[in-house]
Amino acid sequence: MSDTVKGTAERDGIQRDRRPLWVEEPARRHPLPDPVRTAAVRALLIIAITLIEAMVAFLCTMAESWPAFPLVISSVLSTVAATWAVVDVWVTRQVWNQRYGVISEPSSTARALRRERRARRRAERRALREQERIRRRGGAGQLSHP
Repeated sequence: MSDTVKGTAERDGIQRDRRPLWVEEPARRHPLPDPVRTAAVRALLIIAITLIEAMVAFLCTMAESWPAFPLVISSVLSTVAATWAVVDVWVTRQVWNQRYGVISEPSSTARALRRERRARRRAERRALREQERIRRRGGAGQLSHP
């Protein structure tokens, strides 16, 4: 018997594909920009603390304990702060999108369509100029007169 323990695949002579345990996949969406992520984490922490505080206030109220009233007042103020934090995330995201958002570049199809439109307009203008020149010279009768 050998010193190493072999699995059934190695014993049977079957070659296994060695795959890494962790395979990196491309993200479907872009990650949040740093300022937006910072504001979102801050808002999440404030919301979590507010929820815990509200639950403790509720339990103290049910138990008719003395910290109930200060906790309820504090929960109301924390709710205002949590709302402000969520609005801060929204505003930060809007500002970031306005400053560093999508860079507007026409796609190749848009460029081709614009090129075709311009060529069509040029051809129409050329035809109109030609018609105007023929009309100024005297029209179709010019060919029959010497």
